[in-house]
Amino acid sequence: YGKTRMTYPDFTELASGLQVKDAREGKGEPPREGDRVVIDWEGYTIGYYGRIFEARNKARGGAFTGDDKDFYRFYVGDGTVIRALDEAVRGMRPGGIRQIVVPAELGYPPSDPQHKVVGPRPKTFSGQRALDFVLQNQGLIDKTLLINIELMRVDRRSSSS
Repeated sequence: YGKTRMTYPDFTELASGLQVKDAREGKGEPPREGDRVVIDWEGYTIGYYGRIFEARNKARGGAFTGDDKDFYRFYVGDGTVIRALDEAVRGMRPGGIRQIVVPAELGYPPSDPQHKVVGPRPKTFSGQRALDFVLQNQGLIDKTLLINIELMRVDRRSSSS
């Protein structure tokens, strides 16, 4: 759309274009292909006014406090989450918190406008609406996202499968 991609000096840019910054290092082994991970997450449309589309515990945001939100679970490498999230958790350890800057090509695919196949999907109507406004806009809106991830747990894939 004609805008130069932003790079943030305190983030590390990976080969895919994903930018990551660890806010807290975890302990233990990072997840591998096929492992189930349990994460907490919050998301912002940083390319368009920093609108919150998913936030922990509060309508206007929060930082991993409280317990009224279900954690998100997925299997690493199964294609059910945006590519950026799958790539980001592979380098994390349980208990770690990572911020990721998600370019449009690693975010939500246009082929799944309701986010029913590829997640995570915002839990609230207002969050879904804020995300959709940015992703479905055909104008010059920057579709870059900021997602904060806390890797809560890694459930190892059974070696017998």
